[in-house]
Amino acid sequence: MKQVLVIGGGPAGMMAAITAAGEGARVTLLEKKDRVGRKLAITGKGRCNITTSVEKEYLMAGYPGKGKFLYSCFNECSNQDVVRFFEERGLETRIERGNRVFPESGRAADVVNVLYEAMKKAGVEIRTSSTVDDLIIEANTVTGVKCNRTIIKADAVVVATGGLSYPATGSTGDGYVWAEKAGHSIIDPQPGLVPLVAEEDWVKQAQGLALKNVRASCYEAGGKLINQEFGEMLFTHFGISGPIVLTMSRDIAAYMRKTGCQGIFKIDLKPALDDEKLDQRLQRDFHLYSRRHFANALDDLLPHKLIPIIVNLSGIRPDLVCSEITRGERKSLVRLLKELTLTVTGTRPIEEAIVTAGGVEVTRINPRTMESKIVKGLFFAGEVLDVDGYTGGYNLQAAFSTGRAAGKYAAVGNM
Repeated sequence: MKQVLVIGGGPAGMMAAITAAGEGARVTLLEKKDRVGRKLAITGKGRCNITTSVEKEYLMAGYPGKGKFLYSCFNECSNQDVVRFFEERGLETRIERGNRVFPESGRAADVVNVLYEAMKKAGVEIRTSSTVDDLIIEANTVTGVKCNRTIIKADAVVVATGGLSYPATGSTGDGYVWAEKAGHSIIDPQPGLVPLVAEEDWVKQAQGLALKNVRASCYEAGGKLINQEFGEMLFTHFGISGPIVLTMSRDIAAYMRKTGCQGIFKIDLKPALDDEKLDQRLQRDFHLYSRRHFANALDDLLPHKLIPIIVNLSGIRPDLVCSEITRGERKSLVRLLKELTLTVTGTRPIEEAIVTAGGVEVTRINPRTMESKIVKGLFFAGEVLDVDGYTGGYNLQAAFSTGRAAGKYAAVGNM
């Protein structure tokens, strides 16, 4: 019976362990924390966006950069396969806005529990508080690991140690060190899905405000569009976050790293209305509230927390009676509502990123099996690889699919 070691008790590691055991291997999972699935248990604000429900042919579009690397493993483990895996084990799912698939219970802990119980049922030996110090490689073949200062022999090793985001959950970049020692190149890890820092002080006033159905666009200093998204975003004490911001952050961060320039972030608060229709809307509101002061006439148009900010940025006197607002002032207000502008100065640290961009360079990884092309019997899965996706379940899907491929071929060999 083949002995397979899996390093890392995250989604990729647990799926690899379940799959390898299902293929008849004797599997030991090594997790340095006191329990498995710590990061998984806090994903999606504790609700766990398992995958996306987009059709298979559109799945690849969720992975910028090296996404094509995932083509083969998605053929063996698609997003429908992931949903089926959980539902067959009693976890009902539901599809929410943006094709996001969540557990019906709304509890990430239930997702972790399904994976844990599946490992136990498959006979996986789970060793927590087990710190792997190094891989043992002889004649370009992995033969085991050094763990807690002892040697554990193995026929195959799956490295599923994650990236550098949320280090308190165990993702501290250990896998990069081992991969590099084995001869693999490491693409400099950077924050992938990460909140953005803004220069303007007024964002602190808007802290906690979520905007829905807005269009956000970010531009280079010269005016070229970097990225644009429609959906929901959030103001924070340092800047902006939320689904569309996280999705855009990868491209914005790459631009800033490359050029050293800031990003110009513009929010269209009323994307359903063009300038003319929005101006007509303002005219109706100002007519309806003609005797009110300007500062008290925007309740029907904007969230309460945003009103004093817009009033201040508009340059229109707060105590000006609406009937006295000029056409020019109204036109300027339309532009402000269509292009509420922020200056992006950077991202939050990689430790706060939802996912790590960068990692083990994939050209020397077999995309079908996840086995190293350099060291026989050495496999990689999940976030440790230089593959990352957009928000919306794409990164967990990649973890499950690469984990399944690595576990299968670690157990059966490169068939």
